[in-house]
Amino acid sequence: MKGDQDDTPVLITEAAPSYEEEFAARKRKYLTMMLLRFPCLVLAALFHDTWWLALGFVLLSIPLPWIAVLIANDRAPRKAEEVNRYQREAKAIEGPGHTVIDGQSDGR
Repeated sequence: MKGDQDDTPVLITEAAPSYEEEFAARKRKYLTMMLLRFPCLVLAALFHDTWWLALGFVLLSIPLPWIAVLIANDRAPRKAEEVNRYQREAKAIEGPGHTVIDGQSDGR
């Protein structure tokens, strides 16, 4: 029905990014997180003489793939859009001065 449609124009600034843009941004985040793992492993190899520092770099690189997948798969929540609907005011048909006359039955 035509009355159910909202004819309010959507502002460009309020429009959600397209699926392709959102997917590309998530791929960039994943790639960045996975590329951070490689320097951690290289630094662990360089600091193999200092065992606690090498172990720290290795331990830092272990959860990075898991975190990268979580971040890459996280989509933005949908906006809760408030629907503008016409609400008419409830007005009485008759004014407040109207009195109700009760009919009396005489038992017939």
